[in-house]
Amino acid sequence: MKPVLSQQEIDSLLNALNTGEINPEEMKQEEEKNKVRAYDFRRPIKLSKEYINTLYMIFENYAKISSNILSTMVRTNINLTLGAVEQISFDEFVHSIPNPTIMGVFHSVPLSGNQIVEINPHFAVQVLELLCGGSKTKESKALKKERFTDIELGILEDLVVNLLKGFKTAWSEILDLDPVLDNLETNPQLIQTMSPNEPVVLISLRVEIFDFKSFLNICIPYVSFENIIDKLSIRNWFDIGKITDDSRYKEQITDRLVSTDVELTVEMGKTHLTVDDFLHLELGDIVQLDLRTDRPMRMYVEDKVHYLVQPGLYKDKLAVQVLQYVEEDVEI
Repeated sequence: MKPVLSQQEIDSLLNALNTGEINPEEMKQEEEKNKVRAYDFRRPIKLSKEYINTLYMIFENYAKISSNILSTMVRTNINLTLGAVEQISFDEFVHSIPNPTIMGVFHSVPLSGNQIVEINPHFAVQVLELLCGGSKTKESKALKKERFTDIELGILEDLVVNLLKGFKTAWSEILDLDPVLDNLETNPQLIQTMSPNEPVVLISLRVEIFDFKSFLNICIPYVSFENIIDKLSIRNWFDIGKITDDSRYKEQITDRLVSTDVELTVEMGKTHLTVDDFLHLELGDIVQLDLRTDRPMRMYVEDKVHYLVQPGLYKDKLAVQVLQYVEEDVEI
């Protein structure tokens, strides 16, 4: 299992990459040499590769959706990209994030248990600065935060709520979720929603705003997937046959189509008038149409000819009698 880096180690790696001390190509070559991974049999991986791939697709979509939501919120371009989807223990997750940080604990019906979205404090400070009228230039730098005030937490709560909106939309193709924020914490050691050894799925997203890069994490316990594990299968996700074969959908569509109002128009004939003739029309004038009296008239349904009819009276009202149905490919 891959080790989880602390926030200090992550910052050190980013600084080394920016200064050129570490060459990404050399790191890639060393990584390719070592194909053997350690496996802890005391904490076996719960989700198969197929389900992890499905989660990868979901949260790639989540990154795009949340990028638009956050960019609209702070009126500045924010780019989120999916970094990794890993299975670790809750204790490893807690020890990999800084203190203080912003952790939104939420639940999503019908998922079981609580989920957590963790916002890196550097990114949180920069969002606070932008929302409170701070600098929007590329030179703006996030400052280290020792603690967050109640006012700042109130602003950041809106940020978490917007992230939950993206969470709901990203899952909409698979499951109809209703994420609700339960509380906001700044000390990860105070989170008691899961046991330390409980397996969780950690979704890490890279956040880029101006030239500043940070991280955003979503922690979902395995217990949340127990009731929906079948929906994570790619085959079930793209199986649209089960919907088309369901008679309930056919009945609903039929009922709605039958009760739909349509506009019927009967055309008695056409003619062409000049503007001068139109202006001189008087009571009693006769306008000659192009349709003979012994020929049927056309009935239009939503601007398309569907029937040939003849005029008449029915209960002292003008009416038409349908003579013939007109096929779409028949010229009349």
